[in-house]
This record gives sequence, C-alpha cells and structure tokens, in this order.
Amino acid sequence: MTIPLTTTKSEEIFAAAQKIMPGGVNSPVRAFKSVGGQPIVFERVKGAYAWDVDGNQYIDYVGSWGPAICGHTHPDVINALKEALEKGTSFGAPCVLENILAEMVIDAVPSVEMVRFVNSGTEACLSVLRLMRAFTGRDKLIKFEGCYHGHGDMFLVKAGSGVATLGLPDSPGVPKAVTISTLTAPYNDLEAVKELFNENPGEIAGVILEPIVGNAGFIPPDAGFLEGLRVLTKENGALLVFDEVMTGFRIAYGGVQEKFGVTPDLTTLGKVIGGGLPVGAYGGRRDIMSMVAPAGPMYQAGTLSGNPLAMTAGIKTLELLQKPGTYEYLDKITKKLSAGLLKIAKETGHAACGGQISGMFGLFFTEGPIHNYEDAKKSDLAKFSRFHRGMLERGIYLAPSQFEAGFTSLAHTDEDIDKTLAAAREVMSSL
Repeated sequence: MTIPLTTTKSEEIFAAAQKIMPGGVNSPVRAFKSVGGQPIVFERVKGAYAWDVDGNQYIDYVGSWGPAICGHTHPDVINALKEALEKGTSFGAPCVLENILAEMVIDAVPSVEMVRFVNSGTEACLSVLRLMRAFTGRDKLIKFEGCYHGHGDMFLVKAGSGVATLGLPDSPGVPKAVTISTLTAPYNDLEAVKELFNENPGEIAGVILEPIVGNAGFIPPDAGFLEGLRVLTKENGALLVFDEVMTGFRIAYGGVQEKFGVTPDLTTLGKVIGGGLPVGAYGGRRDIMSMVAPAGPMYQAGTLSGNPLAMTAGIKTLELLQKPGTYEYLDKITKKLSAGLLKIAKETGHAACGGQISGMFGLFFTEGPIHNYEDAKKSDLAKFSRFHRGMLERGIYLAPSQFEAGFTSLAHTDEDIDKTLAAAREVMSSL
C-alpha cells in the first residue's frame, strides 16, 4: 500500500539549491532529471536505510553510489574515524595509515604491485591515462561506449553515467584536439577493438574499461571478452586498464580481476576503499608505477591524497570485508532481489532483463539481452521513470536513472528484500 510521500522540505531546499548551484546539485544524476519528479534531500543514513528531511524512510539501493558496502555509518568505521579525528583531518605529510591501506590493496588486487592514492575516481582515471602515455610513449586510447571514467576531457566521448542519464552529447568545452586521440568501440565487441589496433598500428597506449559496466546500467562481460582484451593488448604492446572504481572490493575482495581471473596492467579504484570518504587510487605493475613522481618523471600530486580520515575509513572497511562469508552473503541477497524483480516483471507482463554479480545488480525494461550501451538504450525509459517513482513512494530508493547499476550491502536483510519485492509487485502491476 502506498504511503503518502510528503516532500515539502525537500522541495524547499532544492528550490533554494537551484539558485546557488548549477541544477541545484553537485553531481548531475542527483537532480532526478531522467526520472522526473522531485529529488529527495537526505538528512541521515544508517545501515541499509536513508531518511530524508521530511522524515520519510527508504531502503537504500544506491549506497552513496557504491561505497556503503558494509552499510551506512557502520559503527566500527565511525568509531575508528572518531579516534582519527582527534589526531587531525589532514597532514600534508606521510602517515603510517597510507602504508597500511596500500599494503591491503596490494595484497588483495592481483594487478597491483604499487599504488598511489588520490581523492576521487575521476582523479585516478586522469592520472592513469597520463601514466599509460608516459610509459608507452603513445597518445591514443581505446575506451568503450557507455563506460564512464570520470569527467576528464579525454573520457567524455560516448561516456556513460550522468552523460547517458541526461542524454547529453559529447560535452561542450572539450577541445576536438583532445578527443581526437580517444577511440571508441562497443563493449563486448573484440572485433571492433582488433580493427582499431589494425587502423592505428603502434599508436595506442592502451585500453581502459569498466570490466563490468555499471555506468550504462549493469552489463557484465561476455565469455572471453576480458581474456580477449588481455591478448590483444599484449600483442600490440599496449596496456590494459581495469577501471574498478565501482567494482573493486565489491564484486570480490580482489575485484573483477580476481573473480574472472584476468589480470590487467593497471587498475583504478575508489568508493569502497574510502569507506564513504572521498578517495581514489591507481596502481599496477611495479615497472609502470615507478614512472610516477617522485620515483619517476611523470608528475601527479594532491594535497589531500592519502589523508588520515579516508585511509582510516578504508582500512576499517576492508577489515570488515575480510570476514568469512561476506561475499557469499552479498551474492545471496542480491540474487534474491534480482531474480525476484525479473520474475515479477514477467508475471505482470513487462519486457525486462537484468542480472547481478555479488553486490551489484541491474534491471532494464526491455526484452534484451543487453551486451552494450546501444542495447541498453532500447530500454523503455518512460516506464522506468514511472517504476522509479512508484518505488520511491513505497519507501524504496533506487538509482534515479535507467543507466546506473544498483548496490546492496551487508546491512540489507532478507526482510528488506521481501519488502522491496512486494513494493515492486504493486508498482509493476499498476504500470
């Protein structure tokens, strides 16, 4: 049964925000433009739940877009942060916490022999791009349509995430001289990648991709795709980069590369490794990472990089994820949610497809299957908007875009999943 959703305070705050911030937000997808209706202004979060400024409670499947894998404001993380706060928020100097988190990342992620911490996923991807070019002496890059690697100029070519959500063309303000070196291929299309290498012999620094796409909706790799990229890059003297900002420590403790057994040359990370605080990282083979200043000539720096608060939250989060049964639990509840949504869609007469791996899932309102961004764009966006609003009114907070993956956490319970599926049945029955 629908509970009337009072959003008076959210509306007042958002109206004020629109006068002082572009679109009223600090990240575009938050504006609810692709789903319509009023954005919800959060006041607090705890575990699997969020509360807005009007007092409405939601089961949250966004999880701060991925970092809240242990649940929001986990007491172990909060207590560790309180202790760290007393010692200072930023040093601008080395601290032992950097060593501890670096060693945890290196131990966990197969490709990482050395790591550099930064402050966001965008910063990690910008830095790794410069490193790819510095190491290979080449300028060109292959990325995949619908994959999002932050808002750097070189990456805003057929990008996913908010670019896909808002239907924006390649962004104004990005010079053609910059993007001319960005080559694109459809995700899951090895032949297209092979052709790009053939057309640009000795000119491609590397291939970067989300090994599981989450910024065009949830799209897993076809059998052999990641393995094929590994072969093609080696054959052509190019580097393979996995952007695991979203999937790192979520799909498995060692990320997609552990789950699928394919080791790239370099990896970008973020989200989970900061435990909810701003963080990013890039790492990989020792010989490549040794090019980074001050060890080598490729310059990159950051005042707040490796700050003690982000390092503390990351360390504590990874400690929690090391507990036995963590990923089995995430997989179990997410499978129940994903399978339930697809079953309900079928029973209520809707074309739908989707799936999950570990604590990441997606649902498209189209018959499918979905192999790439072009397939994802065939989804019924109007139907998704109505579904999103209906779920919101029943206390279920989903990503406000057909083109964003959803996330579960260790705090989600079977009861939460049951409530979500009951709400989905009501909404899909009325669409």
